[in-house]
Amino acid sequence: MKKLSEQLPVRRLRRSELPPDTVALARFLIGKVVVHDLPAGRLSGRIVETEAYPPGDPAGHHFRGPTPRIRSMYLAQGHAYIFFNYGAHFMLNVVSEPAGTAAAILIRALEPLDGIELMQQNRNAVRLLDLTRGPGRLAAAFQIDRRHDGIDLCTSGSLWLGATRHPRGPIGKTVRIGISRAAGKLLRFYERGNPFVSGPKRLLLPLRAPRKPSSK
Repeated sequence: MKKLSEQLPVRRLRRSELPPDTVALARFLIGKVVVHDLPAGRLSGRIVETEAYPPGDPAGHHFRGPTPRIRSMYLAQGHAYIFFNYGAHFMLNVVSEPAGTAAAILIRALEPLDGIELMQQNRNAVRLLDLTRGPGRLAAAFQIDRRHDGIDLCTSGSLWLGATRHPRGPIGKTVRIGISRAAGKLLRFYERGNPFVSGPKRLLLPLRAPRKPSSK
């Protein structure tokens, strides 16, 4: 277990490094790092699961057009969009298209790196797998809430995106979790074999090709 003073070297991501397409960015973010620098210490975690919500997606909050609640989704790529889900959990999203075009990527799970003891305090949990596996859990562990909506994750001095030299495992893709519209689209990406990936285990099985109809 890392102590709060033992920080993993993390290089800040530049906006110019981000792929200009929502789906490509969702894949790109696997293996990258979310960092939250707090007075009590640094919290960081590798992104191991994302969901893409591209422009025009019927499952996205932006599908019916602009509202005050989603105004941060129309900011430039790399900003944070934070929403409060079911009145219970905050969720961190990364805005994924140029300014004026609404789209975002939900960060679904992290692998804890720095500040594990502080995450345990924030979550009132000890088991490592209970800290950041799932979007609501990771926001609570990282003290992310409405105050961070609209923050520029490429320039902020507190909450930001970074990269390390840690090798990234192979990437899998499945349908997204907990939606009813456009539910068949393969827009959820994850690091294969990582125990911090959330969701039903059946979704992590290899995709099978559709069976051909019998000629009989």
